[in-house]
Amino acid sequence: MVYKFNNLKGIAFCAPGQIINNTIHFGGALTFLDGMNFQRRYEKLGIPIAVINDGKASVLAESWLGNLKDTSNCASITLGTGIGGGVVVNNQLVLGVNAQAGELSFMRFSADPKSHEIAGFTFSAVEMISKINALAGNSDLKDGYKAFEQINKHEKKASEIFNKFCAGIASIIFNMQTVVDLEKIAIGGGISAQPIVIKTINRAYDEIMNNTPIIKQMLKKPIITSAKFRNDANLYGALYNLLIQEDQEKLSQSNIV
Repeated sequence: MVYKFNNLKGIAFCAPGQIINNTIHFGGALTFLDGMNFQRRYEKLGIPIAVINDGKASVLAESWLGNLKDTSNCASITLGTGIGGGVVVNNQLVLGVNAQAGELSFMRFSADPKSHEIAGFTFSAVEMISKINALAGNSDLKDGYKAFEQINKHEKKASEIFNKFCAGIASIIFNMQTVVDLEKIAIGGGISAQPIVIKTINRAYDEIMNNTPIIKQMLKKPIITSAKFRNDANLYGALYNLLIQEDQEKLSQSNIV
């Protein structure tokens, strides 16, 4: 049986993990999605289905209608449970050989092969907020507003945790810049709504540049800004991915004809 929905033209999904041919592998923090093929799951609907990694969806959204529009070499970084990423080079989304380009959570910061010090654990926005709330005695460790009250008041312990977090994000951006030389990077996720986040990441990046003369001489800093769509960037990007998929499908059919 094929179900028909008069007003439903397609469904766009985004999720963490490696996504190949609309199948999710591993699923990042959502491990229950491992092996899920959304196209097969919803094929009875008889409408287009498109699935994309959430980090890659975010950079598509910002490149389409957001703060990365008309920027041919750019990236987005989503700060949340882990660190989502998406990179555009020469106006093309970078997927990589295994569709895992932009998996910034797995960037390492230790030469010890036994170390678990990877970016997604060490510089998790959720963990940063939890630590600050715990120090402040807030019962809800996930309350971002309470945590940023402490940060914006420049409470010493809260500021130390926050500044270390922002320095980590600045280091991630710097490491990306040494490889792909981007013009602009948009920071998304819920905490990007707080102006102090972008301000402090920029300050931390400037410290990296200023403390090593050869770096300042050789490497140009990208523009670091907030994502226009913030926590909703992945949703807009998922839609754009569906539209791109449909355009490619129409072009393929026209070439066959």
